[in-house]
Amino acid sequence: MMMTKLSRNFRMLSAGAALSLLMMAPPSAFAETPKDTLVEGFAIDDIITMDPGEAFELSTAEITTNSYSLLVRLDMDDTSKVKGDLAESWSVSDDGLTYTFKLKSGLKFASGNPITAEDVAWSFERAVKLDKSPAFILTQFGLTGDNVTEKAKATDAGTFVFTVDKAYAPSFVLNCLTATVASVVDKKLVLEHVKAVTPDADHKYDNDFGNEWLKTGYAGSGPYKMREWRANEVVVLERNDNYYGDKAKLNRVIYRYMKESAAQRLALEAGDIDIARNLEPGDIDAVSKNADLAITSAPKGTIYYVSLNNKNENLKKPEVQEAFKYLVDYDAISATLIKGIGEIHQTFLPKGQLGALDENPYKLDVAKAKELLAKAGVPDGFSITMDVRNSQPVTGIAESMQQTLAQAGVKMEIIPGDGKQTLTKYRARTHDMYIGQWGSDYFDPNSNADTFTGNPDNSDAGTVKTLAWRNSWEAPELDKQAKAALLERDAAKRAAIYQDIQKKYLANSPFIFIFQQIEVAGYRKSLKDFKLGPSFDTNFVGPIAKE
Repeated sequence: MMMTKLSRNFRMLSAGAALSLLMMAPPSAFAETPKDTLVEGFAIDDIITMDPGEAFELSTAEITTNSYSLLVRLDMDDTSKVKGDLAESWSVSDDGLTYTFKLKSGLKFASGNPITAEDVAWSFERAVKLDKSPAFILTQFGLTGDNVTEKAKATDAGTFVFTVDKAYAPSFVLNCLTATVASVVDKKLVLEHVKAVTPDADHKYDNDFGNEWLKTGYAGSGPYKMREWRANEVVVLERNDNYYGDKAKLNRVIYRYMKESAAQRLALEAGDIDIARNLEPGDIDAVSKNADLAITSAPKGTIYYVSLNNKNENLKKPEVQEAFKYLVDYDAISATLIKGIGEIHQTFLPKGQLGALDENPYKLDVAKAKELLAKAGVPDGFSITMDVRNSQPVTGIAESMQQTLAQAGVKMEIIPGDGKQTLTKYRARTHDMYIGQWGSDYFDPNSNADTFTGNPDNSDAGTVKTLAWRNSWEAPELDKQAKAALLERDAAKRAAIYQDIQKKYLANSPFIFIFQQIEVAGYRKSLKDFKLGPSFDTNFVGPIAKE
């Protein structure tokens, strides 16, 4: 009785007071969350900025996709296509160089300012001139700080024209425009918060384009507007009543920082959160057996892999690379370590992307591996190290490989570390083996094909630091094929090129692809229309309602 009364009063509190109580509440303090509020337990500690021109983290992309608009978005009914968001329609010139977008009429930002083609053009300009991590998604089309105002411009209030440097496949260009960095910001509002900068070696321009303010500020037009972000604590979104599409069903969404799977499960069972986003296999099983809860899942464009550094004289041998592919117990890993959160996938394009190859030819075969090691001149094996982040399931996979490699005489030492430690070593190319994950920067096959095959300068001074570069591996013929695929405008022919690259890659590359992530979430059955999308920036909260 007391709990019911407290919950009713809790729902009547203001948004700010409700948030404060939610954050201070110990586990099981309330029987349910407010009816007008969605609360998600989520490991959001990767967020370092909310500026869409700078953000390049998975959690930020989810926040941004729900609070900012784009010209086009992935079509959830057919992810090989895009559909209009701000754009009512678009056309491509006969020479394949000019993309003309017509905007929908009557559009407004959350601030109330009208959305015009000038806002689109300026958003492109600021992203290119800021030149933060995700800027390459736009600059790869030939945009520079010097030409962006001419190559990405408004010809009138409702028309945006984008000119690229080559006749790329339209699907490639349009998929890149679904990335967070292409989010449209409120130019008038951001200009009110611009900070003057003295040009120097690190700052080419005399202002910061509102970057400092947008790190924690908001200037979007999505179904929700960002009200607050407190690092490693909480993100709060509130419904944007100026949104031009279907209005969000709930008044607010709270992403509550919770890293541990068990803590999320307990909070979900107690009713303190509505959705648990980082569940491990054991907690997934527990949630699935609870009559008040349910599980949903979706394959993600994230691939887990092991890489072999070609700076190591043994690991650079093609026979050793193939032998290691036979020294992974894929079946055991599937049945235990990634049960419910991943599926074995042995190529670099994830299922769901154009040209993805669904072939898994490798199984644990110690005898075959020994034959290959003997052919490579190391019949008795050798000693190596693997850098491993202190988290599951990668630690478990590394330990499994340590055992199976030993069966062929290869002694592998596991070097544990946190994400920063292992990545720093990996980026410096000082590892032997590394186990990690790769998520597509945009939902197009080029994102993965380029990083796994491209390496224009294999020296330590190389500036194009793809995953092929990180492992000192060069594949000029495959890279040439990947570059050709960018210019193939026929989708079926383009897909065939990527499939051919993957088949060659399976037999001869220093990458062992283990599995494709399946994102899993537990939720209370009182939720309606909760779904997970195919990528980290397609988890939409606008349609979610409560019974």
